[in-house]
Amino acid sequence: MKRRHFLAASGLPLFGCDEQQQITGGFTGIAHERGHLLRDARRWPAPSVTYKTDVLIAGGGVAGLAAARALRLKGLDDFALLELEDTAGGNSRGGAVNGIACPQGAHYLPVPGDDAPEVQDLLEELGVRRRVAGRWVFDERHLCHSPQERLFFHGEWQDGLLPVQGVGAATLAQYQKFAALVAQARQAARWTIPASNRPLAPVQHALTAITFIAYLEQNGLSDPHLRWYLDYCCRDDFGAGIATVSAWAGIHYFASRHGFSAPGTETPEREGVLTWPEGNSWLTQHLAAPLQERLHAGRVVLRIANVKHGAEVDAFNTATQTMERWQARRVIVALPVFVAARVVQDAPDFLRQAAARTVYAPWLVANIHIRSPLHDRPGPAPSWDNVLYGAPGLGYVDAMHQSLQPVPGATVLTYYRALGDVPGGALAGRRQLLDRTWAAWRDEILAELSAAHPDLAGKTSHIDITRYGHAMAVPVPRKFDQIGLQPSQNKRSQLQNSERLQFAHERLAFAHSDWAGYSVFEEAFTMGHGAGLVA
Repeated sequence: MKRRHFLAASGLPLFGCDEQQQITGGFTGIAHERGHLLRDARRWPAPSVTYKTDVLIAGGGVAGLAAARALRLKGLDDFALLELEDTAGGNSRGGAVNGIACPQGAHYLPVPGDDAPEVQDLLEELGVRRRVAGRWVFDERHLCHSPQERLFFHGEWQDGLLPVQGVGAATLAQYQKFAALVAQARQAARWTIPASNRPLAPVQHALTAITFIAYLEQNGLSDPHLRWYLDYCCRDDFGAGIATVSAWAGIHYFASRHGFSAPGTETPEREGVLTWPEGNSWLTQHLAAPLQERLHAGRVVLRIANVKHGAEVDAFNTATQTMERWQARRVIVALPVFVAARVVQDAPDFLRQAAARTVYAPWLVANIHIRSPLHDRPGPAPSWDNVLYGAPGLGYVDAMHQSLQPVPGATVLTYYRALGDVPGGALAGRRQLLDRTWAAWRDEILAELSAAHPDLAGKTSHIDITRYGHAMAVPVPRKFDQIGLQPSQNKRSQLQNSERLQFAHERLAFAHSDWAGYSVFEEAFTMGHGAGLVA
């Protein structure tokens, strides 16, 4: 649905310019100009200082922080981590607006299963889970409180995100059919998170080569409500919709978690969701805290090279405006693949090919501070996750949902939009993301959300917008039975004491969720942890 049709269908009068102009805010969270230094053809000065460390980590996202934790756990203290931004965290950043903590990126973590033991161990270390009477339990303070999610559909709110109120028998039948297909896929193969270290089963092979929409067409699933929901799920998790992501990714979304529950069927209990006011920044802040002086922020990594007795990294210090040289026995390259391919000197073929194959989704995250609670349309109470049917965005989460305050007050609504499959592709999405002014984004976001909240503009005081030009790798269809960027089976090297897949080039080890082909915390953390174990 086009935006003008969406607004017209809502019957909503647009708010006045005075309300908009009273709202303060700007772009925050990411210093794009630092990353764009890599594109400059300028001649960089010779390094003015040289540092030595045993292991150097390039990149302070989830993978880099996981690698640092693994080094600490095995007793290696002689390491350093270089991070582009002023704080570590990658896509799991957080901030605050008018004193209210809120996410600037990823905002939740599904309760991990036994296929993610490294993530389970982290949560145990942080006190999020503990063993009671022989079973694992999670601290209720970290589990998402009810009500969890709702959908604005046909002019009112409904429980859950699958459109059900007022839909016809044909739609319900297609829900049932898709549920049966997901159940069949779960019986035929094992679907896990993380998935990057597990061989594909026969049923999964064919799904890697076609788009999700092609799979739906093959199975006669054409209902617009079902397709909207599946497209929303893919945009929410993968940054692009059903016409872009692979059928493997579309089925994996459900088969690796709780399946797909059609209305009228017995619904299994869904796994819990862990969330915090600042989102997954709660996790990355705890991972970064022990690093102290070993975390060097504001460094633009410009060159990584294998040398005779180790590895060498040149980085630009944005605070001192000087070049630094770092020498190490080994370097863990926890950078996005397209960056790694640019900065690794004499990059190996598998790295260059991986960079050429990777499609990135741009993302926008807007944190909207409101002075007082919004007047709701009919339906269930305000939820943690709130989605508008047919809207270009992915809805918003409420930063104060976990507070359980008896009387609602001021809060921050964190709005998300994926731009991975806008007309013209990801490059057009990046141009739209970076070229559009803050005021233009402000007006568009407020107009979109005002379909459900007509009083939003009048109660908004401030909007901070965070832009990610290359937020995540999109799991597009691939040849050769791949779900990510892994080399062929006969070129894979395995850890001697683990099954975790590793990517290495002489004294460089690569660890980033890009290698999995899709961006989730569990993939990034597991890869980073594995790289740290062998460093």
